[in-house]
Amino acid sequence: MLQIWLIASFFGLAACETAPPVQEMSDARQAIAVAKEAGAADHAAMHLEAAEKYLARAEESLGEQAYHQARRDAKQAKIKALDALKATEDYSDSENN
Repeated sequence: MLQIWLIASFFGLAACETAPPVQEMSDARQAIAVAKEAGAADHAAMHLEAAEKYLARAEESLGEQAYHQARRDAKQAKIKALDALKATEDYSDSENN
């Protein structure tokens, strides 16, 4: 019974790595768009540029069917975009006070 469970787990994990990271790519693109709309290009350019670089790497990896790397880079792109958004919001808050 343990062997069956281990084999099923292996195939389940393998399936995760062979599927393109569609949701992660979408999340990253949306987070970058929101950050840009908020003014991150002016107030958090470093974070925004990092997000865009990670997204570009994710797209390149996606094209090479390196889905694990694409997924990791897409997640990093989203994190950096959220950092850019936060920095932009912090800047706006400091300007209003």
